[in-house]
Amino acid sequence: MGHAGMAAAAVQYLRARPVEALPRPELRCVRDDERAPVDRAEFRRVLGAFASGVTVITAPAGDGEPGPAGFACQSFSSLSLDPPLVAFMVGRTSTTWPRIARAGVFCVNVLGADQAALCRAFAVSGADKFAGVRHDPAPVSGAPRLTGALAWIDCAIHAVHTGGDHLIVVGRVTALGTTADEEPPLLFHRGRFL
Repeated sequence: MGHAGMAAAAVQYLRARPVEALPRPELRCVRDDERAPVDRAEFRRVLGAFASGVTVITAPAGDGEPGPAGFACQSFSSLSLDPPLVAFMVGRTSTTWPRIARAGVFCVNVLGADQAALCRAFAVSGADKFAGVRHDPAPVSGAPRLTGALAWIDCAIHAVHTGGDHLIVVGRVTALGTTADEEPPLLFHRGRFL
């Protein structure tokens, strides 16, 4: 049985045996007794051994906002095939996240190996991140699809969960596509782009 067949069998199994959802956790701050017993620098160093792809999460401008919102994000993953869900993590102190939350929709732009400068532009806080950046609206949300991105995933916010000093944002996929199948992705490893 191939991967698609295994996934289909798993979906059928779960539909036949519904699983009760756990109660939703309260949104709250991290308490002192919940802090990791490991050094933060060591935590970053060790986890830096894991290479990740790089995305830019965007949202359309809200009422009274000067333009769209967006930030560079390397903590993104697919989550579910049925229903189609993806997830990204964002720091609770992010100034961009409240704008995305208000929009209720977002677009994940998967960056290519030649887009490190674009990633750096979206990693800066407080600047006009879209200055000189070509984009068009994603078909359902209207969030910016960045020109030259390898792939885009248009989403509606499905759920938000707590995760220590981050939030785990789950998006329901409403449309998606690729623009360049043969181009390599932008990867981040040990504090630098590959």
